[in-house]
Amino acid sequence: MPGTPDEPDFSGLGGGEEQAAEDAVQEVVNWYNTQIITERRAPVPDEERIEELKAGRQAALADQAQLATADPEEAERIAAVYAARLRELSES
Repeated sequence: MPGTPDEPDFSGLGGGEEQAAEDAVQEVVNWYNTQIITERRAPVPDEERIEELKAGRQAALADQAQLATADPEEAERIAAVYAARLRELSES
């Protein structure tokens, strides 16, 4: 039971959706960073792929910046979108 001595009640603090969204977007940015580094280190880097990866990373960074003013519902939506995107990227 939240609020008992064994389990503090942090429900009134808020911010959970925003932090989850921030974490999800950051994971996607990290994935892009790793892919960009890997591609640049390839014997023959694919410049087109690097540009696509950089564009994807930039879009994620723009969404991350929007989180500063997002309400909890928007933050929850962004978290879900980026969690799904990370799964999709990781499977490719």
